Amino acid sequence: MKATPPQRRRGPRVAVLALVLCSLLVPLAILFDHASSSGDDVTTDERRRQEVVLPSIDRVVRRDPVIRLPVGGGVRQDAPKKISNGSSGVLPQPKQIDRRPSPSSTKPKVLPVPRTEPPKAVMEPNRQVSEVANDRKRRDRGAKADEVENAKACQLEFGSYCLWSTEHKVMMKDSIVKKLKDQLFVARSYYPSIAKLEGQEALSQEMKQNIQDHERILSASAVDADLPSFINKRILEMEHTIARAKSCTVDCHNVDKKLLQILDMTEDEAHFHMKQSAFLYNLDVSSAHKFNTPNHKHYVILSKNVLAASVVINSTVINSKDPGNNVFHILTDAQNFYGMKYWFARNSYKKSALHVINYEETILEKLPKHSMREMYLPEEFRVLIRDTEQLTEKARMEYLSLFSHSHFFIPEIFKDLKKVIVLDDDVVIQRDLSFLWNLNMGDKVNGAVQFCGVRLGQVRNLLGKTKYDPKSCAWMSGVNVINLEKWRKHKVTENYLQLLKQVKRTDEASLRAAAFPLSLLSFRHLIYPLDVNLTLSGLGYDYGIEQEVAWSYASLHYNGNMKPWLELGIPDYRKYWRRYLTREDQFMDECNVNP
Repeated sequence: MKATPPQRRRGPRVAVLALVLCSLLVPLAILFDHASSSGDDVTTDERRRQEVVLPSIDRVVRRDPVIRLPVGGGVRQDAPKKISNGSSGVLPQPKQIDRRPSPSSTKPKVLPVPRTEPPKAVMEPNRQVSEVANDRKRRDRGAKADEVENAKACQLEFGSYCLWSTEHKVMMKDSIVKKLKDQLFVARSYYPSIAKLEGQEALSQEMKQNIQDHERILSASAVDADLPSFINKRILEMEHTIARAKSCTVDCHNVDKKLLQILDMTEDEAHFHMKQSAFLYNLDVSSAHKFNTPNHKHYVILSKNVLAASVVINSTVINSKDPGNNVFHILTDAQNFYGMKYWFARNSYKKSALHVINYEETILEKLPKHSMREMYLPEEFRVLIRDTEQLTEKARMEYLSLFSHSHFFIPEIFKDLKKVIVLDDDVVIQRDLSFLWNLNMGDKVNGAVQFCGVRLGQVRNLLGKTKYDPKSCAWMSGVNVINLEKWRKHKVTENYLQLLKQVKRTDEASLRAAAFPLSLLSFRHLIYPLDVNLTLSGLGYDYGIEQEVAWSYASLHYNGNMKPWLELGIPDYRKYWRRYLTREDQFMDECNVNP
């Protein structure tokens, strides 16, 4: 029997075949899985590139090239990469991402997108100029708008004075004066705090002295030309003192509070002066058109005494037949200007126009080169006259009143006028003076009452070598008719200034004494003699004038030392003057001129 061959086992074969099949399928699965991951990564990166647009290089250059890095030196994930060495602010080109599969890595990590700010546009030069111009225009429009608002507010409070003050604004050269005021304000602000500090007594005393020096200088200086020659030294001293004060430890709140107080006081003071100026301006508006009209009757009075000037005007107006045609020009100094202005504004004079003038300011404006700006009243000279024909040679005393230096500039002040009547402030008018305006004085300049008790030949030692008629009589001021046209024709002011140069002047007394020969010589051959019954002189020194005589004259002249407003005035003559006082004014109750 043929042996049966052994059967083969199928189990191992199946196992081997399964191993072979797995070895083939596993790599394929890994490959497909890796390919799928790579495909997803590329899609994400492409999407990011579509959403983020990096700025071009030339736009980046215009940005701030500084890139700030963390202190530790590491690059944050949300910051751009560090600029390579040698670069000048230009970012390097971004590296390409290697998307090929890496056998040693799994799915690559995606970094967040760097945060980039839009670059700030830099203006081109032309655009910069345009922006600056537009900004300047906006500021100018704002300043003009403020000016318009301020002007409206000013007009609501002060009326037309605001427009007038703007049109007549004078540009003053006072830059140094303003600097002094600024220094004074700062020093005053620091001084209270410095004075309280211990150990700063010397600085406190120095600051106090500098403040007083500044105040003294500013009280006498309105413009730079008024300042003393040593002003630069004072400015440097104050600057040094203020610098030392600022270096001290003080309470800034107190300094600021003091400065605000000074500012408020300054603004209040400026507002007060504004109100005062507007008030005085409104007083002149109604009658200003008469001041320069030659058709009216113009009277000129030089005075520093408000009561004396008031009596002259009041007596003239009361006895005038046409008071509405009268215009009174009162020349006074700066000290009495506002007092005069206020007084004559409070009182009416039968529709007569009154014009108060600051003589010193007017001379400075119209005659800036003239050295004598101070106003002088009519000068009075006591004269002793001896009668040589009598054996006793008894002397009598007379007071001769003449024009002062200030009278010779009347034609310059009133250039539009042709004729004026000059009145001294110690006269009283008792009659209508209309007839004086109808006088035909020919070629003469000065219509005056002559005083032949003194002839030019008798005072030849005072007149010098100038030619004159020794038999000519002296003349008196008090009531004088002046033909301004003839004055200008004969150049009386120019001749007076020439004579003034020949006079030796050492002080004010010698200057005032020079008025005697200058007044007599300047009008030689130019005096028109007025009626002797026009003015009665001597009521300031002569006790022998009868009442009937006094009433018979058109005007009374209180020349002499015993003026009617003084307690030493002659009692019998004071009544002629007192009757023309403005008694209803409330200030008169406190005045000692009332009996």
